[in-house]
Amino acid sequence: MVEVAEIQCSAKGCRSSATWQLLWHNPKIHTGDRRKTWLACDEHRRSLGDFLSARGFLREVQPFAPTSPRV
Repeated sequence: MVEVAEIQCSAKGCRSSATWQLLWHNPKIHTGDRRKTWLACDEHRRSLGDFLSARGFLREVQPFAPTSPRV
């Protein structure tokens, strides 16, 4: 039987389920089409987004829904 692991928020110390994905890149080290992803719960969506925005890294915020089970 395959167990589905809960995908957690990227905020330090948070163990809540991720409901948002924050797509970002650092233009000094990543090409324009590359996107990194941080996952966020509802509580940390704004603070993680503000952190990335203050540095000019945030590109897009989208709802997150896992598409396949993790083993």
